[in-house]
Amino acid sequence: MTDVLMPQMGESIVEGTLTRWLKQPGDTVARDEPLFEISTDKVDTEIPSPAAGVLREVLVEAGATVQINTVVGRIDDGASGSGAPAPAAKAEPAPVAAAPVAAPEPAAKAPEPAPAPVLASEDLGPISPLVRRMARENNLDLSAIPGTGAGGRITKADVESYLARGAQASAPAPVAAPVIATAPAPAPAPVAPLAAAPALSSADVAPVAPAEGAKVRVESMSTMRQKIAEHMVLSKQTSAHVTTVHRVDMTKVAKMRNSRKNAVKERYGFSLTFLPFITRAAAEALRAFPIVNASIQGTNVLYHNEVNIGIAVALENGLIVPVIKNADEKNVLGLQRSIADLANRARSKQLKPDEVQGGTFSITNFGSYGSLFATPVINQPQVAILGVGAVEKQVVVIDDAIAIRDMAYLALTFDHRLIDGALADQFCQRVKSVLENWSEEVL
Repeated sequence: MTDVLMPQMGESIVEGTLTRWLKQPGDTVARDEPLFEISTDKVDTEIPSPAAGVLREVLVEAGATVQINTVVGRIDDGASGSGAPAPAAKAEPAPVAAAPVAAPEPAAKAPEPAPAPVLASEDLGPISPLVRRMARENNLDLSAIPGTGAGGRITKADVESYLARGAQASAPAPVAAPVIATAPAPAPAPVAPLAAAPALSSADVAPVAPAEGAKVRVESMSTMRQKIAEHMVLSKQTSAHVTTVHRVDMTKVAKMRNSRKNAVKERYGFSLTFLPFITRAAAEALRAFPIVNASIQGTNVLYHNEVNIGIAVALENGLIVPVIKNADEKNVLGLQRSIADLANRARSKQLKPDEVQGGTFSITNFGSYGSLFATPVINQPQVAILGVGAVEKQVVVIDDAIAIRDMAYLALTFDHRLIDGALADQFCQRVKSVLENWSEEVL
């Protein structure tokens, strides 16, 4: 038998959600054939089978979130008689069943020895972004929370359990929690706004079921959609969003692209779009204005030495932002190759977690769907994102003469905590200058 484990998809990831089994017990599976799908804080991806054989057991059902290295299934690889491993596998449950429920108690009380993780905060080990967000939103000291995850790490369930115990133990202290719980009874004016938020959220759900004659269909959000929602709300709560829009003459770039796109398609097998030109211009501007390539950590500014540009990719049921590492070191063809490769593998769920991490700046090309400009949301922990509108022929005035030019709008959303409007506009002007004065003949 070969154990199928929940893999560790990146250093900071300590748990994952098994979203779907691609094989069922009794199915034959080849080595490296996709076996199940998982979703983490970073990416959705397919996990290949570690061995060839027959899937005998599914130990973790779809939708469950488990720690890394948890056995989620077993494959009979034929290496040894199936009779030998089977009793071995059942030898462990047998004592547990034979002994009263007292045997699982120590396992359930594993949090008791886990107070060992109540170390200094720097000794907590990797903490998932979701746990950090929950701690930040609830003003929690993570060093006070016992971790039950692998190596004593703190999980989402640990934080929820800690919050539940705290709410029960200190009922008088937090005024908001008891007041919300008994909101229907007291109706003082100051409490009304606090009770209103939960009331609205439940009211949104209530009409769906009881509505008479209403034709509705209720579906649970996918794991990816839930993650996107969390990240977008977190970004709006974290950064002071401001957007500046600049109109750019893309005529020189359009002429270059039109003269080379057929040759590029024939030779390399991918289309030449406007996006690599804009990415190249953005990379040059990021070198000139490193603060736009930075991030905020508390009251410190982290200036990144690498220019790692994330490119937003629209999926059938969501959005993901794979990262082009060291984008400033690539020419236009190299950038186009990277964009095409990352987009294709994102849509086929073949991205690795480290390919959606480490971004220092992001670009979203909403113009590919005809949008002229929009106000994109910053991809945390970055401090800016560039939105690219559709390139369209427009009538413009140049030197008091009317001309038809290929024009586009670039929208830069920036974090006003760190970047001021003047600097954001200077950054955009640098991008604009590179594109309007494009002179590179070699792509």
